[in-house]
Amino acid sequence: MNINTDPKLIEEFLTRGVEAIYPHADELKKKLMSGERLRAYQGFDPTGPYLHVGHAMGIRAMRLLQQMGHEVIFLVGDFTAMIGDPDKDTTRDMLTEEQIQKNMSGWKEQAGQLINFDGENPVQFKRNSEWLKDIKLPEVLKLMYNTTLQRTMERDLFARRLKIEDPIRLHEILYPLMQGYDGVAMNVDIEIGGADQTFNMLTGRMLSKAYLNKEKFVRANRMMNAPDSITMSKTKGNGINLSDSPEDMYGKAMSYADNEIINGFEFLTEIPMAEIKEMEKEIKNGANPMEFKKKMAFEIVKIIKGVEAAQIGQTYFEKVIQSKNRPEDILELKPSSYNVVDVLVESKICKSKSEARQMIEQGGVKVNDEKVSAFDFATKSGDVVQKGSRFFVRVK
Repeated sequence: MNINTDPKLIEEFLTRGVEAIYPHADELKKKLMSGERLRAYQGFDPTGPYLHVGHAMGIRAMRLLQQMGHEVIFLVGDFTAMIGDPDKDTTRDMLTEEQIQKNMSGWKEQAGQLINFDGENPVQFKRNSEWLKDIKLPEVLKLMYNTTLQRTMERDLFARRLKIEDPIRLHEILYPLMQGYDGVAMNVDIEIGGADQTFNMLTGRMLSKAYLNKEKFVRANRMMNAPDSITMSKTKGNGINLSDSPEDMYGKAMSYADNEIINGFEFLTEIPMAEIKEMEKEIKNGANPMEFKKKMAFEIVKIIKGVEAAQIGQTYFEKVIQSKNRPEDILELKPSSYNVVDVLVESKICKSKSEARQMIEQGGVKVNDEKVSAFDFATKSGDVVQKGSRFFVRVK
């Protein structure tokens, strides 16, 4: 396959939304300019059912490499998900095979909005259980020989948990080695991932040298917060999900704080950086951030869903959210109970009764445009129940 060494594509891969490149960007640039076909991957553990726009940053980097003609692998960490990448605060629950299969069931379709799994140079869809499920104890011991407990404890989240005396279970220490072994098993040249995965990715770089006597480059992406100012998480489900409707995707993007607009453009859109810098100057000089935010939201939806979907999302936002009009096609529900909490849950506006009660406590639920403050509020046929500014249901 002919390799595209377009300097613009390479520069975008090396800089846009990038936190760091190991061992150095200049070395990776030289490799990409050489015309050699490289093998690259990013891994995603199915700890939740939704890929989000934070993942889209890495997937778009994979698309750049695909466009250049390199071999690209979308790796599902179905085996490592059973271990669970150590969380910042506590041990993750070990997932069952059933939970993992359910979580990953829609991933290929979600990622397929951004990369091609078919065509002349298809992205490969792999699972790390292909090699990890059959690994024998001698191989595990060999993996463990290649690192030290001291180095493992250097990982910031382990250090924090030691400080607060939160238990660190022994299987968690194996996670970086298992992730690192993925690169060895696939004999890759490049790994892409969020900056929060840097320790794991560098462990993989170390293992590539030990097992394969080769360099593995690491591209660590900068992290984009969710609209609630917390890092986007599959587990928390607080991000702009790739499976969201255009209306929800646009509305979530519009709920970002003004100081996230420029990051949103850089990380989540394909607007040229020169244009983004100009918009940043305009905002600093007093321009109204709202129009820039609307453009950001439009571009986020466009890159994932297409122009027509972005227009649908923007029209809905302007008509329903900005103008405070109700949408024309409100969901109708015949609930098992007319209690407002039950209506919210059965309509799937809220995921659980606890979430519904929390929204009521926060003043985020209305019935016929009037705020509801009681959990036992009784709706009636014809009432319109509303959560926030985007979710409506009419009771039958």
